[in-house]
Amino acid sequence: MDLGIRGKRALVCASSKGLGLGCAEALAEAGVDLVMNARGAEALEAEAARLRAEYGVDVQTVACDVTSPEGQGQVIDAAQGVDILVTNAGGPPPGLWSDWDRDDFVKALDANMLTPIALMKALLPGMMDKGWGRVVNITSQSVRAPIPALGLSNAARTGLTGYVAGTARQVAPQGVTINNLLPGIHATDRAVSLDTGVSTQKGISLDEARAQREATIPVRRYGTRQEFGAACAFLCSQHAGFIVGQNILLDGGGTNLTM
Repeated sequence: MDLGIRGKRALVCASSKGLGLGCAEALAEAGVDLVMNARGAEALEAEAARLRAEYGVDVQTVACDVTSPEGQGQVIDAAQGVDILVTNAGGPPPGLWSDWDRDDFVKALDANMLTPIALMKALLPGMMDKGWGRVVNITSQSVRAPIPALGLSNAARTGLTGYVAGTARQVAPQGVTINNLLPGIHATDRAVSLDTGVSTQKGISLDEARAQREATIPVRRYGTRQEFGAACAFLCSQHAGFIVGQNILLDGGGTNLTM
């Protein structure tokens, strides 16, 4: 399917690996020029070079921590005039409700709620002026079914979901859509981190911890960055203009909901 976005320009955050890279790959394949951001310059430059070579698109890199005010400034300056924004940041650490203090919540809110909001506030006006734009926020299945060990993520990402619900309806008349993609477990560093925690806690191998988690997913496997990226690219396409303010699960059926 031709997504109809060749020649558009996108900012994809945290895109040197994992789900962010999956989104950058899919958009590049669709002919979209990229502004890629990540904290690690070496991995970022390597992936940017690969996407330039494979897809012939223009790729600009901004190596910084986008959750910091300084990093946000750098990314926003580089991304002025983009047509597409994909927000993404690593999730806060798991734990018990009694483990976290105010500073922990502030860090989680900065990374997983306030940073996406700052990027939207900075870049939505340009999209609205052009009469076309796409925003996809990578959040988590936990906003639909909270995960007890991920209380920091539950709180911050649910706050972002509420913000998007209102904002998406306000910018839709200008041809701009905002939607959220809610990943379950995918084969990324985040999954390794969570499985390592289970492995340590239960005294089992990492492979055993992964197998136990896979057994809870109806498709009996972890997702891939490629299939996640394909879903993101569709939401960014010309064909998705009637999808507004939605929270779309990509979890292999792991979240047991009726709607």
